[in-house]
Amino acid sequence: MLLELSLHDFGVVAGTTVEFRPGLIAVTGETGAGKTMIVAGLGHLLGGRADVGLVRRGADRAVVHGRWLVDDDTAAAAAELGADVEDSELVTVRQIAAGGRSRAVVGGTSTPVSSLASLELATIHGQSEQLRLATPDRQRELLDAHARPAELPRYRDAYRERAESSAELDELESAAMERAREADMLRFGLEEIGAVEPEAGEDDRLAAEQARLLDLDELRHLASSAALALSGDEHDFDAPSAVGLVGQSRKLLAALASRDAQAAHLAERAEEASLIVDDLAADVSGYVADLVDDPLRLEAVAARRAQLAGLTRKYGATVDQVLGWAEDADARLATLEGSDDRIRVLRARCAALDAELTELAAAISEQRRSAAADLAERAGAELAALAMPHARLEFTVEPAALGPHGADRVDLLFAANPGALPAPLGKVASGGELSRVRLALEVILAGTETGHTFVFDEVDAGVGGAVGLEIGRRLQRLAGGSQVIVVTHLAQVAAYADQHLVVHKSSDGQVTTSGVVEVADEDRVAELARMMGGSSDTTAALEHAGELLADAARDNAARSS
Repeated sequence: MLLELSLHDFGVVAGTTVEFRPGLIAVTGETGAGKTMIVAGLGHLLGGRADVGLVRRGADRAVVHGRWLVDDDTAAAAAELGADVEDSELVTVRQIAAGGRSRAVVGGTSTPVSSLASLELATIHGQSEQLRLATPDRQRELLDAHARPAELPRYRDAYRERAESSAELDELESAAMERAREADMLRFGLEEIGAVEPEAGEDDRLAAEQARLLDLDELRHLASSAALALSGDEHDFDAPSAVGLVGQSRKLLAALASRDAQAAHLAERAEEASLIVDDLAADVSGYVADLVDDPLRLEAVAARRAQLAGLTRKYGATVDQVLGWAEDADARLATLEGSDDRIRVLRARCAALDAELTELAAAISEQRRSAAADLAERAGAELAALAMPHARLEFTVEPAALGPHGADRVDLLFAANPGALPAPLGKVASGGELSRVRLALEVILAGTETGHTFVFDEVDAGVGGAVGLEIGRRLQRLAGGSQVIVVTHLAQVAAYADQHLVVHKSSDGQVTTSGVVEVADEDRVAELARMMGGSSDTTAALEHAGELLADAARDNAARSS
C-alpha cells in the first residue's frame, strides 16, 4: 500500500508531498492542473521509462519519492536487492536528470530501474489500456489473468528452451559443411606437425649448432692460439707459456714466504693462480680436441632446420608457436567432432520438448475455454450495472500454432444491442463502450487480488454521470480489499472516495505550478460542486453536491454492514 508520495521538480509540480490512506482515493482537479503528474510519478516509481520532458524547466533533475507498506514477500524481494525495510515500510526513489540519465534507489540502495518493476508495488490502469484492449495479445492476457492456467509458467520455460535449442540446432546444421572443411584442415595440420615431431626451443638450438659447425676453422684457430699461450709449444721447450710463468712465480713466492711470514698470503694466491691456469689450459686443450669436422652432422642439422621451417611458414613464426597452434587445433577439432553428437542430442531434445509443449498447450487451452465463459458472464453482469444491460462479451479461443503463450488465438467479441452478432471489440465498440468494457474487466480481475495498490487513470472517460455512480460503487467495492487510487473528472465517482485529493494550479504569469491538497467537509462539497459543472459558491450547486456525497456515504455504509 502506498503511504506517501513526494514529487520535486516533476512536471508542473515544484514540490509536494501527499499522504495516502487505505481504501478508495479520488484525485481530481481542473483540466490542465496536473492530475496526471500523480500517475506519472507512480509510473516512474514502478520502473516506467524515464521521461526527461517531466524535469521541471530550470531544474537539473526531477525526483519522485515513495513510501510503501509492504507484505513479507515484497520485503524479502527488496532485501535480496540489498534494500533496508523497517517496520514493513519500504522507501523507493527515482531520479531523472535533465541530461537523460535515470537512477533508482530501493531501501537506500541503488538498483537497476528494472528492479522497481520486479517488486510489483502497484498496478496502473491507464488510458493506453483502452487501446491495448483491442489487441489479441491483451485480450489473451486478460483471459489468462482470470483463468490462471497452472501449466503456463512451465509452458513458457519449455518454449524458451525449445527456441534456444532449435536456434542452436539450425546453426549447427547450416554450418555442417564449413565445420567439415575446418576439421579436415586442422587434421592435415596436426598430421603434418606430428610427422616432424618438433620440440620446444628446437629451432633456436639447431640455429646455434649450425652456426658453430660452419665457423669451425676460426674456432679451432682461436682455441689453438689460446692453448699455445697457456701451455706453450711442445716442440720448443724454451717458448714462454702462462703455465710455466705462473709456476715459476709460485716457486719464487714460496721461497719468499719461507723467509718472510708477511709474504705468505702472496704464496697462497700464487698457488691458487697456478691451479686455475693449469685447469684452464687443460680445458682449452680439451676444447681444441673436440673441434672435429663433422660434415654429416652439419648436413643433418640443415635438413632438420628445413623441416622446421616448413612448419613455421604455416603455423607460427617459431617452433613454440607451432606447438601452441597444434594444442589449440586439437581442442578445436574435438569441439568440431563433437558437433555431430550435439546435433543428435538437440534433435532428441527438440522432439521431447515438442511433445511436452503440445501436452501443456492442450491443458492451457482447456482452462482458457472454461474460464472464457465465466469471465464473459461476469463481465456481462458488470456491464448491465454500467447501463449496458444488453451488452454481451464473448471470448473465443481458437487453435493456433505453438507460440510463446500456448497454441491459441484469443479474441474478445462484443455486441452492444439485442440481436447484434458479436464482432471484434476494437471494431464495433464506441469510446464510451470500450471504456466501460475495460472497467468491467479490470474490476473483475483486480478483485481477485487483495492488499494491492491499483491506480485507475481516467477510467470514467467517455461515460456520463449515471454510469459514474456505478463506477464509483465498483471502485469502492474493490477498495474493500485493496488500496484504489482513481484520477477522475466525475463527481459521481469522487463522491465514493474515502480520501479526496485535489490538484490545483497557480501562476505568476510566467511559471505555472501545481500542488496537491486533501479536501474534506465543506471544501470537498465545493470541489464536487465544481466537478458537476456548477459554481462552487452557489447554494444550489453546494446542496446538490452535498446530497451526492450523502447518498454515496449511505451506499458505502449499507454495503459494508
